[in-house]
Amino acid sequence: MARKGHRPSAGSPQRPRFWGRHAVYAALDNPERRVRKLWITREAAALIVMPDDVPTVYADVADLARLVPADAPHQGLVAEVDPLEDIWLGDLLRHGTDDARPLLVLDQVTDPHNVGAILRSAAAFDALGIVTQDRHSPPESGTVARAASGALEVVPWVRVVNLARALDEIAEAQFWRIGLAGEGKVTLAEAVKGGGKTCLVLGAEGEGMRQNTAAHCDVVARLPISAQIESLNVSNAAAIALYAVATR
Repeated sequence: MARKGHRPSAGSPQRPRFWGRHAVYAALDNPERRVRKLWITREAAALIVMPDDVPTVYADVADLARLVPADAPHQGLVAEVDPLEDIWLGDLLRHGTDDARPLLVLDQVTDPHNVGAILRSAAAFDALGIVTQDRHSPPESGTVARAASGALEVVPWVRVVNLARALDEIAEAQFWRIGLAGEGKVTLAEAVKGGGKTCLVLGAEGEGMRQNTAAHCDVVARLPISAQIESLNVSNAAAIALYAVATR
């Protein structure tokens, strides 16, 4: 899919650094990702075909540890990258015109581990993409890439200024918008029975989905979880919801 408009690294003049085999291999394999520099141990280099067009520094494990957050499992590889270019929502919706892949909308989900895990589930269940707010979601980072386990490179990620307007545009593209919240009057299984194109809307842990976001959903559904626990982690809920859509 074509990407438009370069998005600089949010909140920092530094380029993001990815670490770990899955994140770095996927970045190197993505033709739309520019990898600026690669640090690698000779042991890790023996396991891959080394890129000819990326400046590479051979380093030991201790050197790599100084390039990433404390205790980050770099597995002998660290890459400095440019953020991917922006994808417009309209382009993503046109790309999904003739298929029934689900779309995920995240309402102020800011934890990078959760967003990365959701990207991973989106790749596993072949989602069309994810949509987040520009100012209330994490930037691309090593933490997101690590949690996504390569999915950051393959799942389209759209950032929008106004989530309510985005949900209106999604409805115009014939998606059935299902918000997930504990107070939903129907279960998710009931909400997805109709088939067709599905948009799953999830809110942040704690605050949940905002009222205005819920108002822009066609239905609010709940996961039928035990009364022993109040809610699920948002990334777990996303994985369950994607499975429900895939197996309806």
